Amino acid sequence: MTATAATRMVMGRTGPAGRASRIVCLVTATLLAGGRSPAIAGPRPVAESQDAAAREARPPASAVTVDAAVRIALDRNPLVRAAAEGVRVAGEAAGEARAPYYPTLGVSASVAGWETHAFLPSGLGGANIPSTIGPTSDWTVAFTGRYTVYDSGRRAADLRLALAQQRAAEHEAARAREDLALEVRRAFYALAAAGDARQVALTNLARAEDHLQLAETRRAAGAVAGGDVVQAQVRVAEARLALVRVESLIRQARGGLNTAMGLPVTTPVEVQVDAMPAAGAPADGTDVSAGLTQALAGRPSIEAAAQRAMASTEAIASARSAFGPRVAAEWSAGLRDSDFFPSDRDWRVGVSVSWTLFDGFAKQHRLARAQAARAKDEAEVERARQAVQAEVWSAHAKLAEARAAIAAADALIHDAGENVRIARERYRVGAGTVNELLDAQAAMDRAGAIRAQATWDYRTASAVYEWSIGRASAASPAP
Repeated sequence: MTATAATRMVMGRTGPAGRASRIVCLVTATLLAGGRSPAIAGPRPVAESQDAAAREARPPASAVTVDAAVRIALDRNPLVRAAAEGVRVAGEAAGEARAPYYPTLGVSASVAGWETHAFLPSGLGGANIPSTIGPTSDWTVAFTGRYTVYDSGRRAADLRLALAQQRAAEHEAARAREDLALEVRRAFYALAAAGDARQVALTNLARAEDHLQLAETRRAAGAVAGGDVVQAQVRVAEARLALVRVESLIRQARGGLNTAMGLPVTTPVEVQVDAMPAAGAPADGTDVSAGLTQALAGRPSIEAAAQRAMASTEAIASARSAFGPRVAAEWSAGLRDSDFFPSDRDWRVGVSVSWTLFDGFAKQHRLARAQAARAKDEAEVERARQAVQAEVWSAHAKLAEARAAIAAADALIHDAGENVRIARERYRVGAGTVNELLDAQAAMDRAGAIRAQATWDYRTASAVYEWSIGRASAASPAP
């Protein structure tokens, strides 16, 4: 893979992998580019010197493990708080849906002034009987109440709907936690991969400077021309440039991890990574059939979709209740008079029955809409199950591929190292050319980058597999 191709692959990547995947791929692109990798001899690059000075000026950061980083994120990241508030909103909506089971009580007070014409039957009028009543004041104060006796099942359906939506919100919150845990693990491994890339770059730079020294020694002895030294100097310059790029990637990866954990990007953080298992070890006992079963039973996305479908079913029952009557008991008791302090008793007790016979077919359309929504949500449940199965299958295949890549990269490292040793010895005794030596060095540089990338590909693939079966927020499995 060329640096250009790797960069294009990075720039085209989207989704939850986002920033972490771009950083890991950029590390590989940097190490596979013309400046293969960096080292430890010669003048320190400006970026490295500035970064070292910054580290000395601030207190040392305590190293965090990937599980500790996940715990910090679940405690600090605003996404978790937003999801928790969403659950609380749904819980309050459920409490609101219970309210119609209680009577409505209230106090009312009013004052009004009025005057009206007195319409008396013919023959009852007289000189002393006024033709108008008033003007007068009407002062009232009353205690009122209302209770729904029967509503054709509307209250029960609305309550069940709200409870289903509350459970869906809880599963969505769990899904947010799982997704955040995966994001943190990817960011953590991106930072660790960038750190490994720095070590590879330093090793490659040291090797390039050693070859430069060998070329200068042979030129001083008159065994080679100055062109060998120039080519070796170019390789050293490329390696130093690669180191500068990797240092920048480390800073980007550190900011990405801090953001995922919900911390300021300037927070100093170092990562502590557990030892990798041997390349030939079994694939962590990850049986794809068991993984599929666990994912279908426990992935929050499936549970949330199922609860939304249940809520749609209750919405149908709520829409059907509009076709029936409603019965309510109403009462009021108080005082009424024309004075500011009323003294006459005034009360009322009754039962009301309401039944909408025609409303322009609104009830029918509301019911049809609820039925269509349920069919849609049921299809979403099936789609969620299929998507989860595809994610588990793909994640399992990637995990197996990543483990096999580690073993292949180990063999590549061994062969490339032996090739460098032979080419250097041949060049030292005059049996080989500088091009042969530098080509062997370039192959070794690529092998180191591939081995580092394979390591973190495996770590990331393992995190994705744990996420796919619903265990991303749990502790990392032992390697």
